[in-house]
Amino acid sequence: MMTTIREIKKSGRLKMGLSASPFLIALAPALGGFLFGYDTAVISGTIEQVRNKFALTPVYEGWFVSSGLLGCIMGVLLAGFLSNTLGRKNVLVLAGITFLFSAIGCAFAESKEILVLGRMIGGIGVGIASVVAPMYISEFAPAAKRGMLVALYQLAITLGIFMAYLVNAGIAASAEANAEATGWQEVLFSRETWRGMFLMMAVPTVLFIVILAFIPESIRYLLKVGKTIEARNILFRTRSKASAEQEWEALHAYQGTGAAAPTAGFWKRMRFPLLVGILLALFQQFSGINAIIYYGPEIFRKAGVASDNALFFQSIVGGVNVLFTFVAIRKADKAGRRPLLLWGLTGLVVSLFLIGWIFNAAAVPGYVLLCCMLAFIACFALSLGPVTWILINEIFPSAYRVQGVTICTLAVWLAVGLLGQFFPMMLETFGTANTFWIFAGSCLLHLLFSYKYIPETKGKQLEEIEHIMVSH
Repeated sequence: MMTTIREIKKSGRLKMGLSASPFLIALAPALGGFLFGYDTAVISGTIEQVRNKFALTPVYEGWFVSSGLLGCIMGVLLAGFLSNTLGRKNVLVLAGITFLFSAIGCAFAESKEILVLGRMIGGIGVGIASVVAPMYISEFAPAAKRGMLVALYQLAITLGIFMAYLVNAGIAASAEANAEATGWQEVLFSRETWRGMFLMMAVPTVLFIVILAFIPESIRYLLKVGKTIEARNILFRTRSKASAEQEWEALHAYQGTGAAAPTAGFWKRMRFPLLVGILLALFQQFSGINAIIYYGPEIFRKAGVASDNALFFQSIVGGVNVLFTFVAIRKADKAGRRPLLLWGLTGLVVSLFLIGWIFNAAAVPGYVLLCCMLAFIACFALSLGPVTWILINEIFPSAYRVQGVTICTLAVWLAVGLLGQFFPMMLETFGTANTFWIFAGSCLLHLLFSYKYIPETKGKQLEEIEHIMVSH
């Protein structure tokens, strides 16, 4: 039985007062999403140079793009055990260290094998961050702001993607100006600019590791391991007094019911949440989002856009991704998760169909393709991007949240790996138009599934959502 507020107050160990807002605390793990996004998108500006540097075959090129998946799978599988053993905060620091090793290793790789190894190490960090960062935010956030705060993680991913596009375009544009440099500076930023693109990830990585030192541990994790006093101190330092007492009483009542007891049975409690979570994860990737992030410049080139303009167009795509994620942050706790999902999916179906039509017509100007790509990105950023991560971190019972989030995140990365490996083959086998029509069909199935099965979760405590999902 958890200690009551009165007992803790009497003990003299409860520190009252608001000393840090949940918003500021959520920014630290959200920066892990920034690194996730940068690591995912930086490769789009390096493919052509790396292909020429190491004479990659189409199959090895696909392996280079998707090689981080093996590391992601390892990171996801390790994240649950490590976060339950070491705590959410310490595992995020570990993820930061792997990002740093990856940035340096890829930048100075002298063979394609070392480059792929560096990508795998970065993948471990991505896998860990993709499980633990949104889970930390979800466990820490007040119910009324949880959608917005978890969406910060998705915003950070989009900012990381956008920054990678800007860095790629900036380094490529300044290569000639750096031609007179010597040593590694000339190699990194003039002769082999793909190296500088990878190395720049080290800067936000160091910042991420430093900022993590100043945030507390997850409140619900501390409760889980019996550190009740420490959890209460953090709760009352990061909420108003009235909000903290209300949240604590809800947690206390939930704990008293025994609802979270593992003896209730994993499969009985997880059957419906797992079905929803796994399908959300798979459908998010089968929308084609990472195909566009990885291969955006290649797609624009196929439409006849010049190489320099292709990188510029991709930067515009990244900017729209960021802009509409801000809209999602504002609307997630007002409009609700379900309306955002349904309206966004409708837009995705239409935009993907039009992209396929453009390639089928074969004589449409590049700016028309850009407009359709921007519509796709806007709809994704408004719906599938943030809402998927919000729901995955809301729908599982407390006793099994780590396991549930781990399984769903693993599904995300398996889908990412499949698309990264097979997207070039899909373009070659089915053609560009049919490939995008396949993605449109996937989004239509997602729309039908979401309309029938996805509940509204805005404004509810995690424990309330657990009751809805388990009793469905």
